[in-house]
Amino acid sequence: MQGHVEIDGVRIQMGRAHHMQSKWIGQHEVLKQLLACWIVVDERDLPLTPRLIGTPGIGKTALAMAAAQQREQELYIYQCTADTRPEDLLITPVLAESGKIAYHASSLVTAMIRGGCCILDEGNRMNEKSWASLAPLLDHRRYIESIVAGVMIPAHPDFRCCVTMNQDDSTYEIPDYILSRLQPTLTLGFPEPSDEMAILQYHLPFAEPEMLAMTVDFLQRSHELNLDFSPRDGINLLRFAMKRLGQTPDHPVAKDAAWREALEKCLGEDAFDLDSLAQRRSRTLGGDAVPLGLGDFFFSPEDPLHPDYEEDDDDED
Repeated sequence: MQGHVEIDGVRIQMGRAHHMQSKWIGQHEVLKQLLACWIVVDERDLPLTPRLIGTPGIGKTALAMAAAQQREQELYIYQCTADTRPEDLLITPVLAESGKIAYHASSLVTAMIRGGCCILDEGNRMNEKSWASLAPLLDHRRYIESIVAGVMIPAHPDFRCCVTMNQDDSTYEIPDYILSRLQPTLTLGFPEPSDEMAILQYHLPFAEPEMLAMTVDFLQRSHELNLDFSPRDGINLLRFAMKRLGQTPDHPVAKDAAWREALEKCLGEDAFDLDSLAQRRSRTLGGDAVPLGLGDFFFSPEDPLHPDYEEDDDDED
């Protein structure tokens, strides 16, 4: 649904809701935790805005979509990027056909106005200036101020929000005063074998059983080695393998060959030897190496300038 609303004499065009359905498979406890964040237990209570943390492709957005679906609320998704500006995040001025300025609400502000759920996706990609514009929304004030449109917009009582963040290097470090507003932190782990199989079957009901089994075995082995291959990787791998299999359906070794080719093209040659890959990444991240001190880089231990140098106490004649 899309329409407009007038606030303090300013006409604002609203965004569209996200209508794709999402089924959440496994890890039911984290779904309950997210739903708990969004309930209110007293008229003086306020909903929380949690952080959903996990490896890319593990299902953070799908979890939030399922929670909004269970609450039977409209869902809006805002994709955060390194160059997101406050006006992108709130209200953007657009030159209309009449030559006048029109104001368009973001998916976040549309959710605020309509009382929907909003997912701020990849929140740790966004700069501090944009986060600062959300500070009054994320605490007890629950409103935003648009300098561009010159309006203050309060959040509907039913408005709910969460932020997804990948566990990797972020473009910007989120300031503490924002992190203190994004609580609690809900962490998604890798799925169990039966759940991972169910996830792949849900997304790829046409996949060959043998190829499904190979993919689940591969993913579970990578999870055991703390590698970051995710269900999304498995889905993409299987999609490509099934497309290649469709080109040569009668070849006696087509299934295995198609799967191995898909593994290489999607995840790289290193994925054929997970043990070696895990060892290399462990060494890259430091492994069991003893950290070096400043003196280890510049001086010999016998050098008087070395931090650990100890002068010999020779007996004087």
